Amino acid sequence: MNIRDNLIEKFRVQPGKKLRLKDHDPDWSGDKDVPVEKRKEFAQEVLTQDVSSLAEAQELLYADDSWSLLAIFQAMDAAGKDSTIKHVMSGINPQGCQVYSFKHPSSEELDHNFLWRCMKCLPERGRIGIFNRSYYEEVLIVKVHPELIDAQHIPGVTPGDKLKKEFWEHRYEDINNFEQHLTRNGTTIVKFFLNVSKEEQAKRFLKRLNDPAKHWKFSASDLAEREHWDEYMQAYEECLSATSTEDAPWYVIPADHKWVTRASVAAILNQTIRRLKLEWPKPNQADEARIEQARRQLEGEKKASS
Repeated sequence: MNIRDNLIEKFRVQPGKKLRLKDHDPDWSGDKDVPVEKRKEFAQEVLTQDVSSLAEAQELLYADDSWSLLAIFQAMDAAGKDSTIKHVMSGINPQGCQVYSFKHPSSEELDHNFLWRCMKCLPERGRIGIFNRSYYEEVLIVKVHPELIDAQHIPGVTPGDKLKKEFWEHRYEDINNFEQHLTRNGTTIVKFFLNVSKEEQAKRFLKRLNDPAKHWKFSASDLAEREHWDEYMQAYEECLSATSTEDAPWYVIPADHKWVTRASVAAILNQTIRRLKLEWPKPNQADEARIEQARRQLEGEKKASS
């Protein structure tokens, strides 16, 4: 196993094991395999290689037409979801990639089950779909703010009542079953939690506040949610522990250094597609005959015009 594969396994949440975020350092920037002074350079090299490889892998994904890829990004505010998606997918053909950001649900979405609005946006075969936030909000922000459930009018759930542990277990079960269904039918899933520290988040918020050009990125709700930091960390630990599976794994990606985040995500996406063992379509005899006929016709035209 090479350095890159070792790093990928380091970030993977092992199925069936309880995750402790304190075991995952948001400020991590490399192991002893790579000297400190060369880590950023190594990460940039990995990113460049994998961005290029992703473009090739996407073309093969499209040509093979049997699988699609769904990449899910979850994180606290200012963890770098947008910039990671932008940099990692910079070499991808836009026609083969779809990015969806999920905000507060609409009244129509609230009148459906909690998976519905994301189900409508799943990538078709041959394409890459990216969810910037997702149905996982329903076991993260909703768990921290359970009053949000009241708007969903779920049978048996009385507004204002404390939600039981069983309620969340059922949601985890629904998510796992849903993702298993997708995998069985040709959508491979990879999930990223960008693990930013509370201290680094504060620095990034201040940077936005001190730059007039970035004021639009700041919202008063950002600070309000920051007050619930410990609750969110607990929600993430429980969610990732319950929903990281062999077919749809979670990866806890260090996010205090953006160059680490981008290189890690690119490497994992590239590996995920390569493991599908896709193949270029092979023409049958009839196709080969038509190809040969077309070649002769065009060569004949070329000779006639010369």
